[in-house]
Amino acid sequence: MDNIVKIFDTTLRDGEQSPGATMTSAEKIEIAKHLAKMRVDVIEAGFPAASPDDLQAVQRVAQEVGNPTDGGHAPVICALARTKKEDIDKAWEGVRFALHPRIHTFIATSEIHMEHKLKMTREQVIAKVREMVSYARSLCPDIEFSPEDAGRSDPAFLYEVLAEAIKAGATTLNIPDTVGYTTPNEFGELIAGIIKNTPGIEKAVVSVHCHNDLGLATANTLAGLKAGARQAEVTINGIGERAGNTALEEVVMALHVRKPYYNLETNIDTTQIIRLSRLISNYTGIVVQPNKAVVGSNAFAHEAGIHQDGMLKNKKTYEIMLPETVGLSQSNLVLGKHSGKHALKTRMQALGYMLDETELLKLFERFKLLADKKKTITDADLIALVSDEIYQPREIYRLDGLQVACGTMGLPTATVRLAGPDGKLYIQACVGTGPVDAAYKAIDQIVQVPNTLLEFAINAVTEGIDALGEVTVRIEGHDSGQKMTAQKETVTPRTFGGHGADTDIVVASVKAYLSALNKLLIATGQFETVEEQSVQPVNVN
Repeated sequence: MDNIVKIFDTTLRDGEQSPGATMTSAEKIEIAKHLAKMRVDVIEAGFPAASPDDLQAVQRVAQEVGNPTDGGHAPVICALARTKKEDIDKAWEGVRFALHPRIHTFIATSEIHMEHKLKMTREQVIAKVREMVSYARSLCPDIEFSPEDAGRSDPAFLYEVLAEAIKAGATTLNIPDTVGYTTPNEFGELIAGIIKNTPGIEKAVVSVHCHNDLGLATANTLAGLKAGARQAEVTINGIGERAGNTALEEVVMALHVRKPYYNLETNIDTTQIIRLSRLISNYTGIVVQPNKAVVGSNAFAHEAGIHQDGMLKNKKTYEIMLPETVGLSQSNLVLGKHSGKHALKTRMQALGYMLDETELLKLFERFKLLADKKKTITDADLIALVSDEIYQPREIYRLDGLQVACGTMGLPTATVRLAGPDGKLYIQACVGTGPVDAAYKAIDQIVQVPNTLLEFAINAVTEGIDALGEVTVRIEGHDSGQKMTAQKETVTPRTFGGHGADTDIVVASVKAYLSALNKLLIATGQFETVEEQSVQPVNVN
């Protein structure tokens, strides 16, 4: 339908390129499942030529999410490839088992990219497009082509390149503002010019992919859709390289709230937005700023007296969308220490979490422990608990005990007890500048994996002295002779995010650090089969 905008989510590909957003294969599968539940039209699962691990992750998404066994929504599963035969082969290898596979290939078309990066002439670029799009189409019926840095390309040259891509078999033409350079008027005019001047354009869907270097990604995307594009390429929370990509939640809710103006709609289940936003934040360790549109903690908060007075009289005075629309529900079911497992299961289902019996039991144990400390458990508490208990990486090292001493007298000291990959317990005590620093030093002495702590952030999930605290950290792993990729090759340092939640903020801090360290250890490759066979422990003191 002409008024339906396809949502192409690239969180797992372009979003993961954001510094610190590295995700494990298991995390990618979980995110892909949630994207499918949200009814995203296309999931760009990765760049298979980048590494064997990326290829494996794309294959798993294609098989497990692209072929739902329950008869649910089957999104298009897409993989990125340069206009190189080996890249396209890898992309096809990644998505071929999806019910709806797509290959997305690209080459730069701006003068600066062609001259300095590609060192190719316009004629050579056109020939490459013709050859590689044709080759991709011989493998897969659904081909997307992108002229990289289209925002700074000569429009007349773009028309020529895009026409050749259509002739070669491209079914979607994606127009990227790769470096976030254009303004809304310019980008809208670019899309309108492409639709008007590209021969054969009626045979393809026009897509837009914008970056946020000038803070204009969402505005540019909406301008492109207004001009006739019918696919928007976005990421959850707007994560991505440099200043990020267009945020899915902003585009979807702009079209939802301003439907009379745009006369466009999406297939997205908007009630899944908050849940997926928090999941992405937890997995990547990238905190959502409080004033972030739609998903920020202040997005539906009102402090000014005039605003509060208006809200009490009519919510529409200061809220242009209901919190429930994006998944911020107010529960009528009060949960506390006397609540049973069935009540917890019912509430989690209402929040959109379909937990199996094992997951429910794990969550129920944590719920009971929290209920002993808090009189009332809120939805926010439950979401934090499920993120901390269910959606954590496989545990190589697990916190088994923690004791700290701190204050204005004496030296801050922490004693940490960890359960190791060999089943043994390791205990270490250290002094630090504070309890968290001391605990982290003790953990480092046990695990002995070189890293640098880049970011540390604390957030109270709810108000009150008994609030559940959430901690997110990002660490940078250092190559110390170990292998940091699936190819078993030495590469530049990678960053890993971690998340932890507890009423004790020091415990939450340790959980977050261990979460990030476990990801780092898994990335070394030495714990790839830890669940299937005995593994030699890391050297400890």
